[in-house]
Amino acid sequence: MAEHVRREARGRVGVITVDNPPVNALSLAVRTAVRDQLRAAVADPAIDAIVICAAGRTFMAGADIREFNARPVEPTIGDVAGEIEAAPKPVVAALHGTALGGGYEIALGCHYRIATPTAKIGLPEVNLGLIPGAGGTQRAPHLIGVKVAIAAISSGRHISATEALAMGAIDEIASGDLLEAAIDTAQRLVGTTLRRTLDLPIDVSALPPDFFATERVAVAKRYRGFDAQPAVVDAVEVAVKAPSAQGIAREREISWDLKQGAQSKSLRYLFFGEREVAHIPGIGRETPLRPIASVGVVGAGTMGTGIAVNFLNAGLPVTLIVAKPEALARGRDTIGKIYARDVTKGRLSPDVEAERMGRLTTSLDMAALANVDLVIEAAFEKMSLKQEIFRSLDAVCKPGAILASNTSTLDLDQIAAVTRRPADVIGTHFFSPAHVMKLLEVVRGDKTANDVIATLMNVAKRINKIAVLSGVCFGFIGNRMFEGYVRESQRLLLEGCTPAQVDKALVDWGMAMGPCALVDLAGIDVSYLTREGNRANLPADPSYCLIGDRLHQLGRMGQKAGKGFYRHGPDGAASDPEVETLIRDEAKRLGIAPRVIGDDEIVARCLLPLISEGAQILSEGIALRPVDIDVVWCAGYGFPRYRGGPMFYGDTVGLTQIVDDMAKYARQCGNDFGYWTPSPLLRELAAAGKGFKDWTGA
Repeated sequence: MAEHVRREARGRVGVITVDNPPVNALSLAVRTAVRDQLRAAVADPAIDAIVICAAGRTFMAGADIREFNARPVEPTIGDVAGEIEAAPKPVVAALHGTALGGGYEIALGCHYRIATPTAKIGLPEVNLGLIPGAGGTQRAPHLIGVKVAIAAISSGRHISATEALAMGAIDEIASGDLLEAAIDTAQRLVGTTLRRTLDLPIDVSALPPDFFATERVAVAKRYRGFDAQPAVVDAVEVAVKAPSAQGIAREREISWDLKQGAQSKSLRYLFFGEREVAHIPGIGRETPLRPIASVGVVGAGTMGTGIAVNFLNAGLPVTLIVAKPEALARGRDTIGKIYARDVTKGRLSPDVEAERMGRLTTSLDMAALANVDLVIEAAFEKMSLKQEIFRSLDAVCKPGAILASNTSTLDLDQIAAVTRRPADVIGTHFFSPAHVMKLLEVVRGDKTANDVIATLMNVAKRINKIAVLSGVCFGFIGNRMFEGYVRESQRLLLEGCTPAQVDKALVDWGMAMGPCALVDLAGIDVSYLTREGNRANLPADPSYCLIGDRLHQLGRMGQKAGKGFYRHGPDGAASDPEVETLIRDEAKRLGIAPRVIGDDEIVARCLLPLISEGAQILSEGIALRPVDIDVVWCAGYGFPRYRGGPMFYGDTVGLTQIVDDMAKYARQCGNDFGYWTPSPLLRELAAAGKGFKDWTGA
């Protein structure tokens, strides 16, 4: 690995540089070479001090992904960090870019840490269902204290150089050239007492006797359902109460045990999946991108304003178009309030707020979009309205402009058909609130050009979204699957459950929100109108989403109206006896006798249709891969990341079991409308003893 780890003398300072692009991953060969170069520098009488740095755009990353699923081979990253810490000569870490995970654990083993002003550090292993395994939980409390260490490691967040300096996670921010500053520091440390991290005292004087027990409960509540975050508390407790060698060994054991668990496997699957979904077969890096330097948004409601904020945040000028002056003023005011809240909460400076608002232009005239590169229509979900807007866009927009619809269910090809440029038309289904939610479904029409798709996938990165490509069908990937999930949740109400019981069962299982609360949040009217737009394709089932329809008839539009499945007030949502009476009356009218239903049945009844419909979507080619479906549901619908998504979860349970369970509910609930008939692909894979992971394509 001489070409990836080199050592040179700068006066009497030995500089060890890791140059293993793109992220200087600490593969076995790299960390072995770092150790060997460290030993050589220590043994060299012409060297008094050592600097460890990295070439390229960033400091060292953690383990090489090619070694990710294997037990670490010696020397581990922890072994190298320990050998650095034990070195008899001063060792300085020079940090730039990001020093995360194993990279920062190497820095923790050094005697001094200096960083560029733009550097970020962190121990984000919890995002993969792990804890640091190379001494991070053991050394960090010595530097930054117990409480701060637990908070920083359990959050997995990236920490700026300024904050890291304030908390003690680094020792200095370089004012000039980083390497020169690190060499000067190393020379200054020669002859001084070395500051070995594990030898520094941990101040526990302010911690109450029950601190760790209390903190463990608090962390488990804050990160509901996750295993790794409470394990951080366990590891830090060992750092406080046991000798360092014992703590290092225990940390490594905890990390390895977590790596073997279902949660870490799920989270690692999603980690790689969120990168895989960006790769579209047949659309390679050679596909040219259309330049996007300006954006238009048609519609200034909740979605339109949220979409506009994404592009303003990304530094792009935005022209917001609405037909009515009062709606236009309201839209501009909404965007202003979003930024004002960010300023109040300290997330944004007044200067940045003014800069972003300064990029916003509003107009009542569609002609104002004549020169924009991308237009996103965010009007009411009605086909005739969207077609009217696209006829206007076709008339005023310049050749080559991309025309996108934020439709969440409608046929994109019918929208594109009213233009003379269907190749330029694409779907961009943002999720509400659009400036917060990470998911963006990019919908490919029959005639959408490849360069338009490539451009939108690239735009998604610019606005910090995870983009997943979908084909055209009613509801695309996410909302099409959501139909069966909501249908069963409302059928369970008629059979004896309350909205609170259904929601609690699914939240306890791991969903971010229960289906009734989620429909209230999105709007009872939104769900109702979506069903209305698809009535011709829905079963003639009198119980189908009956309660949602009745709530709409009663004007209970959900959270925005103060009442839906729940009553909504200043203190949050509360069960409503009126709704429970409505449910019982409707069940009686349909002849459905109430019964006691357990949480396991609630969860199974709601999730099995998800998995089966996901299989059907795969077989139709609407989704490219199982992981695309899983990313949609984890990033957009609150599916628990630690379960990997509905398709990954289906494989975890076993597809044979899924088919058997659907047969059980067909017998129990009846199957007149085919609700419990597994999709052909699901049956096929189960019969072959395979999983979705074995699926090779439609």
